[in-house]
Amino acid sequence: MAGVASRGVFVTLEGVDGCGKSTQVGVLADALEAAGVPCLRLREPGGTAIGEKVRAILLDPANDEMAAECELLLYEASRAQLVRQVVEPALAAGKVVVCDRFCDSTYAYQAGGRGLDRGLVRRANELGTCGVVPDRTVLLDMDPAAALARATSGGADRLEAAGLALQERVRAAYRELADAEPGRVHMVDAAGTPEEVFARVVAELADLVPMLAAVTPEAPHVR
Repeated sequence: MAGVASRGVFVTLEGVDGCGKSTQVGVLADALEAAGVPCLRLREPGGTAIGEKVRAILLDPANDEMAAECELLLYEASRAQLVRQVVEPALAAGKVVVCDRFCDSTYAYQAGGRGLDRGLVRRANELGTCGVVPDRTVLLDMDPAAALARATSGGADRLEAAGLALQERVRAAYRELADAEPGRVHMVDAAGTPEEVFARVVAELADLVPMLAAVTPEAPHVR
């Protein structure tokens, strides 16, 4: 992984709610650490003190009157703070940054799911990302009905409570991104055990982080 010595690698995992994305972020970060690769795991929205406060606002079911435009801007505000405060310094230090969601979530949820103008969301993402683009995005593709049932088994946050129709539109928008940017966005089947899905994730990252191929971590329960 010669590139990490001078500039780190930025990997993001995406997918509909309940696809097992957060589990795979944890397994991937553990595998990188086991391989001796400097790694930082993050989540969006959040990852900073400011971002976590924004996250609480965004996911609170009590805020069901939130306008789509307000939602978009809150996501971008949290993202900009995360990039400037955490992501850019980590990449400059040569770390592999693994993030649970990033700007593709905003395109999928706010453009695809909420119906905001796609061009507007892209421009907002340019601001929120501060020009930082993931080196590789692994899109965990899964049937939205099965994923949502898993995600809401213990209760639903504000976005999960919006229901299946939203998740179906989100999945369609994610697939648009995979078709439009096949070099960056790699779609994998999220069905199966966490270990099976992790093997697929590793296959999509082997060119960026070859040391992953030698690590077979135990996968925790999907969440």
